[in-house]
Amino acid sequence: MYRSLSSHLYEASVHFQAREGERFYGLGQHQHGLFDQKGCVIELAQDNTEVAIPFLVSSLGYGFLWNNPAIGRVELLANGTNWHAEATQEIDYLVTSGDSPAEIMGVEVMVSVWPTVSVNNESFAEMRSRDLLVKSERGAGVLLDITDTDTRGLSYVHYYDPTNPEARKFIWEKVKAHYHNLGIKIFWLDACEPEIRPHHPENLRYYLGNGAEVGCIYPMLHAQGFYEGMIAAGQKEVLNLCRSAWAGSQRWGAAVWSGDIDSTFAALKVQVTSGLNMAMSGIPWWTTDIGGFYGGNTEAATFRELIVRWFQYAVFCPLFRLHGFRNSWNIKQGGPNEVWSYGEEAYAILAEQLRLRERLKPYVLAQMRLAHEKGVPPMRPLFFDFPKDEACWTVADELLLGPDLLVAPVAEQGARSRRVYLPAGTSWRDAWTDQPAKGGEWLEADAPLEHIPVYLNGEAKLPINGER
Repeated sequence: MYRSLSSHLYEASVHFQAREGERFYGLGQHQHGLFDQKGCVIELAQDNTEVAIPFLVSSLGYGFLWNNPAIGRVELLANGTNWHAEATQEIDYLVTSGDSPAEIMGVEVMVSVWPTVSVNNESFAEMRSRDLLVKSERGAGVLLDITDTDTRGLSYVHYYDPTNPEARKFIWEKVKAHYHNLGIKIFWLDACEPEIRPHHPENLRYYLGNGAEVGCIYPMLHAQGFYEGMIAAGQKEVLNLCRSAWAGSQRWGAAVWSGDIDSTFAALKVQVTSGLNMAMSGIPWWTTDIGGFYGGNTEAATFRELIVRWFQYAVFCPLFRLHGFRNSWNIKQGGPNEVWSYGEEAYAILAEQLRLRERLKPYVLAQMRLAHEKGVPPMRPLFFDFPKDEACWTVADELLLGPDLLVAPVAEQGARSRRVYLPAGTSWRDAWTDQPAKGGEWLEADAPLEHIPVYLNGEAKLPINGER
């Protein structure tokens, strides 16, 4: 709930349903003498002997951070939990979960870093004078106009030139000073294709040559700069989320996602083949925006079915990532995107998918280790493991996660069954029912909304349904 106070400040409240028997701990230092703070109203204001820290731990296995420094209060009532800010510009909160209190804050901050520099930035003049920026062969040097979040509106930004070793070093030193030295150990390298409008590669001049000649190497060298800097700073393991890649990007710790895709069943279908081809391109760490990025309406039945089917596919991707721009009319304000944002029916299914991913974590980590040591992609086409089965070379809408799991995503609205091919040369079992199935044949598999077809190879035992 919002109530306008001025042109830019609002009084805001968020209400959550109460759960019977739930207990709350944390929220800083208070003199009320209570341990379990269920039933309390806690003022979010600093005072002598009173320390307001808006983070609590629930006995139901989650932590909640009210990420807002505004004066306010939290009401931990029997009939609901209410968070209130007296004057704010936005609502922001974070939920973490774990099997024990020690696991609830097991979250690392990832910072998004674009390879761009504004003409208003203090480093711009130096970077331009040292030839650390991508230049134009002719015409103006502005390479991207972007709507900023401040009052200036449109900002005109240049791209730095990662084909220049000095530019990579310059950017990393800035990132190191302002983020890495403060404990940030993972970065989101967005827009690293690079995203240039209008895109005329032949008009770009890089350190290595004309853009038409060398333009495709940009994302790989960008990732290399971060990787080398992080290793030199003493970091033992490096993995950064990138929107683009080139041959060898995996060497520099690049985890690639498929970018700003549409929230449609057609887009979901495309992601299956995209992910398999990325695996065959040498990129083992890959994922998508679950639900797509653009166009998701959390109130629409079609999108609620789509988010369920996308979750069921993403559980078996190397990386599991919910992201998207929901119910949005401008770049500054999006809609809700938590798993409970799509209605009770969808939430029950999504919650089980989260539990399934947790049950599969040891198996997924084993495949990740193999990818690191041998280059074997965790998610791969059927022919990777069954090259002698000719049919496997034509199956584009199924995948293997490691050697033991065959997954058949559902990418058609309203579908409650689908054809599945099981490779020859081994036996298979339905992961949900434990029923045996013969290899080398097509079958019509049930695909209720609650789950997609998944099969176990041979005598493999994995906790798909929670019983093994």
